[in-house]
Amino acid sequence: MIDGVRLIDRVADALGAQTMALIVCGREEPGFGCIPDQPEAGLGPLGGLNAALTFAEAKGFAHVLSAGVDVPNVPANLVQQLSGEGAAIAESQPVVGLWPVAVAADLAEFIQSGGRALYGFANAVNARRVAVEPPLMNVNRPEDLP
Repeated sequence: MIDGVRLIDRVADALGAQTMALIVCGREEPGFGCIPDQPEAGLGPLGGLNAALTFAEAKGFAHVLSAGVDVPNVPANLVQQLSGEGAAIAESQPVVGLWPVAVAADLAEFIQSGGRALYGFANAVNARRVAVEPPLMNVNRPEDLP
């Protein structure tokens, strides 16, 4: 919690204001649309991204805007900061990214061939690295909170 607001709610508010649909991947979270990681649980961010890309493709969306729940200061203009040619990730937080649905098959193949690192996949699709402003927080422990 930051100032009485759960981290997931902060991230959801920021992403929801910039997207047409919002889903939580990899866990059940009351109050949200939720989908399981794909192709299976335990793949970390890649499983969630794969699920999100599959969901987006089925719904006819062009991109997935992704962020972890541990990044509570997602900027209101994240889409604009990450927009451009192909995929883009935040330099400091690779789970924060803008992914064209066109990379969905590439990610499924990357996972199928044993790939497990988000940076590895980002490199495989030549994702641009963007210095997002303001710098993104990474809250993994209570002492990381402001």
